[in-house]
Amino acid sequence: MGSTGDDEVYVTVSALEGGQLTLPERLFITDADPEKRATVPSLSFLIQHPSQDRKTTRLVFDLGLKRDLTKYPPAQQAHIANRQPTILHPDCADCLRGGGLDPAKDIDIVILSHVHWDHEGTPEDFSNAQFVVGSGTLHLLANGAGSHYPKAIFNPDLLPRDRTSELPPVSKSATTAADKQTKHEWKPFAGFPATVDFFGDGSVYVVDSPGHLFGHVNLLARIAPQKWVYLGGDCCHDPRILTGEKDVALYDDGHGGLRSVHVDTDVAKETLKRIGPLLKSPTPALEGHNEVEVIVAHDKPWREKNLHRFFPGKL
Repeated sequence: MGSTGDDEVYVTVSALEGGQLTLPERLFITDADPEKRATVPSLSFLIQHPSQDRKTTRLVFDLGLKRDLTKYPPAQQAHIANRQPTILHPDCADCLRGGGLDPAKDIDIVILSHVHWDHEGTPEDFSNAQFVVGSGTLHLLANGAGSHYPKAIFNPDLLPRDRTSELPPVSKSATTAADKQTKHEWKPFAGFPATVDFFGDGSVYVVDSPGHLFGHVNLLARIAPQKWVYLGGDCCHDPRILTGEKDVALYDDGHGGLRSVHVDTDVAKETLKRIGPLLKSPTPALEGHNEVEVIVAHDKPWREKNLHRFFPGKL
């Protein structure tokens, strides 16, 4: 971990277990076996960032599932009953402790890709961390997101208000009800119209990744001079969608129409089109001969092939 010059900083990225849930394929990918269900991970990641004073800043991206399902709102518990079996241990805190870190003392920042139940985890474990979420997230927690994602499935008290900041709206004309906003500015980078250079040194970019849920963000992290990792959250729920082998599934919305797992399917597909070029090696989206490893949160084959890269291992 570290840098080779004043203007090049690299971070260390380690996967974290965030529990597992069971998904019916027909709700997520086209041409699915209507009976097939797969138990998949909800991946989280530890990012360790070096600074000039030799202090390491530790950032966790996503928190996976809660280890106590009774802590979810009743309406959400009813939904989770359809996602069984679930595997709740090890969770993020277990994984960090197993590598020698105390989640309550050693984690400085938590960024959530979004606040669906299988990514929100147990924020109370991270009692020293500053939480950062995408614009509109606190309004979503308090009010829901329409009929697909009603208020009843969210917990308005999920995040510690005194330690939670929202990224500013991407649109200059948009407003947010958040009490605290970060001072970051959105700028184009790597083919994405809106990114935040989180540490200000080109090592970690927060990528606005709209379509799945309000406030959904991804991370692009530089781990070596020509190597990057793209953490895609729920930009899609199956890596075959990224490669074009499958498409986003549409299914009956219960009101005579069709829906997908995304709050706005068309916008989600536009986000996927921007991620697609990163799969090429070298990627045309980044200058130089750069390679990008793209990892989505529910990629079961990735987890099975990369257990050695879970903390204290690294990518």
